[in-house]
Amino acid sequence: MNPDELRYSKEHEWVRVETDGAVAIGITAFAAESLGDVVFVDLPEAGSSVAQFQKFGEIESVKAVSDLFSPISGSITEVNQGVVENPQLVNDGPYAEGWLLRVAMADESEMDSLMSASEYEGFLESEGG
Repeated sequence: MNPDELRYSKEHEWVRVETDGAVAIGITAFAAESLGDVVFVDLPEAGSSVAQFQKFGEIESVKAVSDLFSPISGSITEVNQGVVENPQLVNDGPYAEGWLLRVAMADESEMDSLMSASEYEGFLESEGG
């Protein structure tokens, strides 16, 4: 089940607004499960910028290499070094310790183009997921 407080993209990334106004970004449980065992995560450095729906990194599993797309635009304030050092965290807790980036949002209205949990569930069903 996808947490209700998150917003979701069609590329299977999620956004959580943190108490300080920044957002955390990660991949969904569906994406983590589809990938299988994650063995490598390539993320940009803190201080870099990301643009909504643009590629920001790659995630590699025993099955495939997939691009990561940012669900929101902004400046990266933190990279989850735990995931870089132990990529399995993405599989173990995609909504918890498996987050990827923290970003200072450039435009809060971009959240409106993301799906709610129920919309994301419907999207997965329509995609046959």
